[in-house]
Amino acid sequence: MAHDADVIVIGAGLAGLAATAELVDAGRRVILVDQEPEQSFGGQAHWSFGGLFFVDSPEQRRLRIKDSHALAMQDWMGTAAFDRPEDHWPRKWAEAYVDFAAGEKRSWLHGQGVRFFPVVGWAERGGYDAQGHGNSVPRFHITWGTGPGLVAPFERRVREGVARGLVQLKFRHRVSGLSRSAGSVDTVTGEVLEPSDAERGTASSREVTGSFEFRAQAVIVTSGGIGGNHDLVRANWPERLGTPPQRMVAGVPAHVDGRMLGITEGAGARLINRDRMWHYTEGIQNWNPIWDNHGIRILPGPSSLWLDARGDRLPVPLFPGFDTLGTLEHIMRSGYEYTWFVLNQRIIGKEFTLSGSEQNPDLTGKSVRGVLDRARADVPAPVKAFMDNGSDFVVEKDLSSLVRGMNALTKEPLIDEAALRRTITARDREVSNPFTKDLQVTAIHGARKFLGDRLIRAAAPHRILDPKAGPLVAVRLNILTRKTLGGLETDLSSRVLTEGGEPLPGVFAAGEAAGFGGGGVHGYRSLEGTFLGGCLFSGRAAGRAAAKSVS
Repeated sequence: MAHDADVIVIGAGLAGLAATAELVDAGRRVILVDQEPEQSFGGQAHWSFGGLFFVDSPEQRRLRIKDSHALAMQDWMGTAAFDRPEDHWPRKWAEAYVDFAAGEKRSWLHGQGVRFFPVVGWAERGGYDAQGHGNSVPRFHITWGTGPGLVAPFERRVREGVARGLVQLKFRHRVSGLSRSAGSVDTVTGEVLEPSDAERGTASSREVTGSFEFRAQAVIVTSGGIGGNHDLVRANWPERLGTPPQRMVAGVPAHVDGRMLGITEGAGARLINRDRMWHYTEGIQNWNPIWDNHGIRILPGPSSLWLDARGDRLPVPLFPGFDTLGTLEHIMRSGYEYTWFVLNQRIIGKEFTLSGSEQNPDLTGKSVRGVLDRARADVPAPVKAFMDNGSDFVVEKDLSSLVRGMNALTKEPLIDEAALRRTITARDREVSNPFTKDLQVTAIHGARKFLGDRLIRAAAPHRILDPKAGPLVAVRLNILTRKTLGGLETDLSSRVLTEGGEPLPGVFAAGEAAGFGGGGVHGYRSLEGTFLGGCLFSGRAAGRAAAKSVS
């Protein structure tokens, strides 16, 4: 029986596009399959902020950030905390990825026309010892054009492959099986879904109009993770992170459901590190949602006072932007599923950035004027829209009114005004104390020693209750689902492995489906800016290896 293509790629997200682009460069014939309509080309990367992890980049050096391969490797390994026998390949992938981030990654992207915002962000700062979790220096580089700007060159390369007759795009094709007709997995079967004009990110029809069967010499699985399937998230929730939340807001659409992970496992693949996942603690309900239960993440600066549901400050070093999963664990052991930021307009205007391409029209639209207008605004327009319309926001002129508004948003009125006033007053007293024992205040001073934070990310220290700093703001923060850190185990050629450790013949995997490489390149935690890069690196590896494997 003749093959329909040399390689079938399942999933038209960033990893799938990177793999397909490499296959096109090698002159291979590809069928690219995705259950969503063509409007969703590029998958979740389109909605992203476009953050990328680089080591010792020109952007860092211009800001006098001294980074190195050795420092990045120390940070990655201290963050990942690999401790399982099945971490063999994830560790190998981690070493290879840091090499990539410190080497050709930036020049490879730059050669395809990708450019970067000049100010580097400092995410996941850790707050523990030098060998523990976190970035020792700022490494979060924002793509000029955000997610769409990063997707564009790979979409262009794939569409050039279509024009050359090398790529067939098969949208609305939902895979239900992988099978063998000879020694290797060479057959992909599934259902054809009815055409859909659903806008990107919105729910599309699941009405079946037919079936399909495609055959190729190799299959690459790039179908994403489980973040849109909250039941599956809860089923895999690790005991170390406490009780799984009953309510979560969705950082990805419902079609990010992990379907292909089970299908590939059923074909003989080994799925590892199911309990490793990455969810955010600063989620807010989108006042203008695109998908059901649509959540947005706040990327905060260091100054907001972070309180638990009862109004107590979170423990050191669980400050905004320091340790995502450490904070998640603390929250889920508190007996409540939400927390609060308490701040004022001066802080929110300087320090709040909302994750996602649609929440950053200036960066997404590559508008220098827009970036300058944002810097001059008291509060950037996307953030102001949430202050005015967001269901998780309370904005009041005085603390008494703020507390009433906070208690009105929850089932129980847990915030005591007198106690909160004492907490804020004590914190405000430390702002003018050069010998402060408040480590969050120390962290604010430390952040402002970095020029990038001083310019656009960290407000000058001041009293939260200072009337001149504008109205007070409280933000209820929800758990926001996002990434799967485990996945299909792969070797450094992106070949999917079986339970016995041997390659599953004909099958490769990349992106979130492969834990961004090896079945979990991040280990237990991420350094941020490493998800999109992991899709690109593993997708590129899968495409190149699959191209070599076919005759």
